[in-house]
Amino acid sequence: MRRTTLALVLASSVVAITAAGQAVDATAATAAIAQAAAPAAPAVRSGDYRLDKSHAKIVWGISHFGFSTYYGEFTSFDAALRLDAANPAASSLKATIDIGSVSTNDDKLDAHLKNADFFDAAKFPTATYVSTAVHRTGATTAHVVGNLTLHGVTRPVDLNVTFNAAGENFARTYVAGFSAEGLIKRSDFGMTTYLPGLGDEVSLKISGEFNPTA
Repeated sequence: MRRTTLALVLASSVVAITAAGQAVDATAATAAIAQAAAPAAPAVRSGDYRLDKSHAKIVWGISHFGFSTYYGEFTSFDAALRLDAANPAASSLKATIDIGSVSTNDDKLDAHLKNADFFDAAKFPTATYVSTAVHRTGATTAHVVGNLTLHGVTRPVDLNVTFNAAGENFARTYVAGFSAEGLIKRSDFGMTTYLPGLGDEVSLKISGEFNPTA
């Protein structure tokens, strides 16, 4: 109620100033009214978080001989986040992916991706990503530097991360949500089957919700 009243006061002031013949910056006035009426954002909690696996996705895309972008995903993975809201550079992330969970909605292709031509899941059953640095790039964005171990090879991989929101969900559970994008070359990890027809660059799109562990 207090914010609504303040918004009305601001609006009345704008009308009065205009009537007096003084110049008004309409854009600035509108922004001020919106800011006054907007609810306060909840504080982001620092601490240790665990991934809510039921609200998370890792999707990859690759050029299919130039005709299309073929998409797939990993359906089994976990992640632990240490979040420092006051100093994002002190935050860290570790994720583990079950390579055998690769899925394209095509059983035959899934089996091929798991064999020695590609992921060789029997020999390398997991992939890990461990962050090494976090560089804040905006109010809700960061550049995360880390090491990806995949197919027995470890290479640096950067992610562009966006903080989406934090607060209680409908179940009254506290949630911090993030999205991320990245790009890797599969040849960097020793997977060269069908190059260059089947693309070397693999795009990554990641989204996840995290819950505090305590």
